[in-house]
Amino acid sequence: MNKNKSQEDYYVGGRNMSAGHIGLSVVATDVGGGFSIGLGGLGFLMGLSGSWMLFTGLLGAWISTVFLIPKIYPIAKKHHFLTFPESLAFHYNTKVALIAGIISLIGYIGFTSSQILAGAKLASATFPSISIIDAVLIMGVIAVVYTVIGGIKAVIYTDTIQWIILMLGLIGIGIPIGYLEIGGWNAIREVLPAKFLSLSNISFIDMFNWVITIVPIWFVGMTLYQRIYACKDERTAKKAWTIAGLFEYPVMAFMGVALGLFSRVAYEQGMFISIGYAPDSNMDAELGLPLLLRSILPVGLMGLMMSAYFSAIMSTADSCLMAASGNLTTDIFGYFKKKVSIKNSQIITFLIGGLAIILATMMQNVLELMLYSYAFMVSGLLVPVLGTLFLKKPSSIAAFYAMIFGGLTTLILIILEVGLPFGLDANFFGITISALVFSIIQIMRKEK
Repeated sequence: MNKNKSQEDYYVGGRNMSAGHIGLSVVATDVGGGFSIGLGGLGFLMGLSGSWMLFTGLLGAWISTVFLIPKIYPIAKKHHFLTFPESLAFHYNTKVALIAGIISLIGYIGFTSSQILAGAKLASATFPSISIIDAVLIMGVIAVVYTVIGGIKAVIYTDTIQWIILMLGLIGIGIPIGYLEIGGWNAIREVLPAKFLSLSNISFIDMFNWVITIVPIWFVGMTLYQRIYACKDERTAKKAWTIAGLFEYPVMAFMGVALGLFSRVAYEQGMFISIGYAPDSNMDAELGLPLLLRSILPVGLMGLMMSAYFSAIMSTADSCLMAASGNLTTDIFGYFKKKVSIKNSQIITFLIGGLAIILATMMQNVLELMLYSYAFMVSGLLVPVLGTLFLKKPSSIAAFYAMIFGGLTTLILIILEVGLPFGLDANFFGITISALVFSIIQIMRKEK
């Protein structure tokens, strides 16, 4: 807090952060608690094949290292960008940046809520005396308070520590004790079908949906642009993204699904009967991991393991909160020529955090809320970003309408729960509509 003298300090860390801090912050933010709980759910449902979800994170990180960072970093450094939509304002106009800021703000409020909900589900399933609402308030208030006070530096430094705590918890406590308690390799092979130990237990459509939802977020994610801007030079940014990609897959991917797989074995063995979940009962897959930890860990180790998961959850919630705050103060208020001081930025961050906490009390599924937030942002923002990367003179009008039609298409399909052909996500149709609108208007503008 005392080192923050300007908006540049508060939102991009004075543009002087190291590759190590940025890389660990990126992976902590991207994997975080939502994917930790979500990966546990995938491991419970499909076994090791659930790890492919984070392979898309590796793809996104390395593709953006080649195409995005070399293009965006020099411009951002020269023009002192604080947010992702400012890069769109540079290539298009301020109206495009305004719409991008609104889409990003809505998406990151939803994403912040998903992280708080992840922590709440974990806490309430592990400690029965804590209700989900109480857990939401505890997790939410802690993450919001230190983010409000310290800005992006507080977020990045705590992300590094939180990620290390998560790794130590998984490697030193959760995985080895879980493996031993369920009976080791022999029990896994006896209890589970062979497909749970295969990497091919996934449909093409599921993999395709993950790719089109998660890879593009590396090109439109405000949390990621803030970290590109915070690096001291372009080489540092590329190094940080390379580090982040490797930690996403295979490191975090397989550790996350392994614990989910262990929880499925424990469930089938009847380890959760005393908690009220007998084999073949209807159980939320995302509860498998916390119920496993609750069943196998003694009190002291339980506290350490929970601190690891809560660390992961807060490392994502704080980053998403900073992103949403930056969108509102810089892109939306900035459009209307409203200058915001650090103090007012802190107040805005606090208010957005409060809204995210309220939203978390109203939702049920962590991974679903995360992917909906991703889908809305990607379908609205991806095509205009690709226009800036691969076209010499992309049309501002094309970008403006592509964002509106793409984002609205996905949002309407999700809200109305429309059954889509071939099992495709709403996001696919949102991106398709966005691309069609952008292409048609771009061609029409050229002909004129």
